[in-house]
Amino acid sequence: MINRVLETTISSRFFKGKAILLFGPRQSGKSTLIESLLKMQSKPWLYLNGDEADVRELLTNTTSTRLKTVTANNQIVFIDEAQRIPNIGLTLKLFTDQLKDIQVIATGSSAFELSSQVNEPLTGRKYEFMLYPLSFAEMVQHHGVLAEKRLIEHRLVYGYYPEIVTKQAESQELLKLLAGSYLYKDLLMLEQVKKPVLLEKLLKALALQIGSEISYHELGQMVEADKGTVEKYIDLLEKTFVLFRLPAFSRNVRNEIKKGKKVYFYDCGVRNAVINNFSAASARSDIGALWENYLMAERMKYLRYNNMDVEQYFWRTTQQQEIDLIENNGEKLTAYEFKWTDKTKVRFPQTFTTNYPDATTHVISPKNMEDFIGS
Repeated sequence: MINRVLETTISSRFFKGKAILLFGPRQSGKSTLIESLLKMQSKPWLYLNGDEADVRELLTNTTSTRLKTVTANNQIVFIDEAQRIPNIGLTLKLFTDQLKDIQVIATGSSAFELSSQVNEPLTGRKYEFMLYPLSFAEMVQHHGVLAEKRLIEHRLVYGYYPEIVTKQAESQELLKLLAGSYLYKDLLMLEQVKKPVLLEKLLKALALQIGSEISYHELGQMVEADKGTVEKYIDLLEKTFVLFRLPAFSRNVRNEIKKGKKVYFYDCGVRNAVINNFSAASARSDIGALWENYLMAERMKYLRYNNMDVEQYFWRTTQQQEIDLIENNGEKLTAYEFKWTDKTKVRFPQTFTTNYPDATTHVISPKNMEDFIGS
């Protein structure tokens, strides 16, 4: 079994008087992680699935008296897919306020729905965690850095979803299923998404532009939708953990792009499934963009799991000078360039080094990647 970084952290929060919330994409291993932790507990526990109609009815607009009856003698209650339950925030509040001897845990695959329902009712009453697909650092802990680095070309094509990692022979088939409607199930249930075909077109357009600055207006022209609809759909895709945006860095230096955005997928395998391209890394024309997406996703996992408060940006000028990633930790700036091969000597733009002389610069390649994304 592959151990997850969050296991120790979450288990240390049990019975501290707060609800435990675990967010993350579908199939990222949330239920498996919680069930693994529960099996190590000596206390009895109850599993409730928010996808089931009778569970939703039971937990919607309920009372503390009813919850006591439901939980019976169980001391831990695990509510899976909690975003499917109306007013789940108030139900979780009842657990924390009225059933203090019961530890309630809720997982959700839609930050859009679950966060909006629990933030106000659970103010000061919750621990929140984010679980991504498996990470480079987790796989290094599982079978060593050498073994994992030998698999990097495979990860660039097929990604890190647990089922894909553990069933490599079925990778393509499983990824196609994952990247189909199942991954977007929460989105398709929302009233805001009235055009599934448009969503698919937009995803393909974004998948072909990873690592490049995007324009909502140009994307709208490509998928035959207005700028506002494109921006709304991208926002929803971000809140259901399909992709994430990276803003432009600017401190009023002349010619810096100030309002640009880049888009990356949380998982390279999902990105490749969207465009149906599973060609080997050695034969791909988009290997540079894939490498950039891989490092951005892995860096995000590393920072989040290690509770590092870092702001991330890309940097570009109107003269097309560019740096892949700028990080600001509140004290200093660090600039990163991502290179799949070491053949090209990297020079950071003089405009940047002159205007930000205290910034440190690094080039990340397969040779030194573990220093950047954990080992």
